[in-house]
Parts: sequence; C-alpha cells; structure tokens
Amino acid sequence: MSEAMESIRRPVVLLASLGAVLSLVGAYGFEHVGGYAPCELCLLQRWPHWIAIGLGAAWLIRPMRVWLWGGLLSMVTGAVLGVYHAGVQQHWWPGPSACSGPRDIGALSPEDLMAQIMAAPVVRCDEVSAAIFGIPMPVWSAAACAGLAALWAVALFRPDLPLRWPARPGAAEGRR
Repeated sequence: MSEAMESIRRPVVLLASLGAVLSLVGAYGFEHVGGYAPCELCLLQRWPHWIAIGLGAAWLIRPMRVWLWGGLLSMVTGAVLGVYHAGVQQHWWPGPSACSGPRDIGALSPEDLMAQIMAAPVVRCDEVSAAIFGIPMPVWSAAACAGLAALWAVALFRPDLPLRWPARPGAAEGRR
C-alpha cells in the first residue's frame, strides 16, 4: 500500500477507535456517575468497542487489512447487539432467559420462587432503564456502532477519499 493511502487511513482509524473509546466512557459514565446499573445485554454490548479499540491500536502499530476487517466486523456486531437489545426492550422478540425470563410465577412453588428471586439479575434486559430524548440507550448504541462501522468501512474500502471537501471554484480568489 502506498504511504499516501496509509496516511489517509490513519486519521479514519484513529477517529473510529476514539469513537469506541468515547462510547465506553459514556457507558461507564452512566453506570458509575449516573447510577444506572447495566443489564446482561448492556455489558455484552461493550465488548465490540473494546475489540475495536484493540484492533485500532494493532493497526496503528502494524497496518494490516485484517485489523480493519476486524474493526468493521466488531462494530457491525455491536450494531446488531444494539438492535437486538432494543427489540428485547420493546418486546418485539424474547431476550435471554437470564435477564428477561418469564414473569408468570403462579405455577412456581414457594421454594422455586425464592430460588428464582435469588438467581435473578438486578437489572432486567427487557425494561428500558435509561433513554435520551425518549430513545432507549440500546438504540443510541446501535446508531453509534453503525457510524463507527462506516468509518472502519471507509478505512478498509475507500482510503482514497479526501479528508476535506474540495475547494469551490473561485474560492482561492476570495469570491463567494
């Protein structure tokens, strides 16, 4: 690969990696500063960001297309997990039984009920615990991952894209 193409890819990979870092900072901020306990799916949604950060660092150390593919696939996975989690919260499909199991407790014996209560997670995956502008957090996560996947795709497939908009004709002479 030419040095010019690698120099164009570098800022795109840095931006995609920084986006993953900022997503994690936001998630941990909501957890530790905002007091929102994450559910099982919330925790699972963090892994693609950690992977993308590692792959971005690996690419910066040794530029190879495999790192770009990995970053793209990790963010696509993150977007899919976000859509899945949003669907679980909206009750479009069932979620993992560990955090969104059935609520019908009428058929349980008192011992089974107590065992289920003691084994239940603190936060359910099928309930919206936080929303910004009325949009649940998994939807924001899916959108962020889709945007970061687009950056990884640009680095992988379009290293020839200009980093700036082309100048308008006559802009050099000071005309509007």
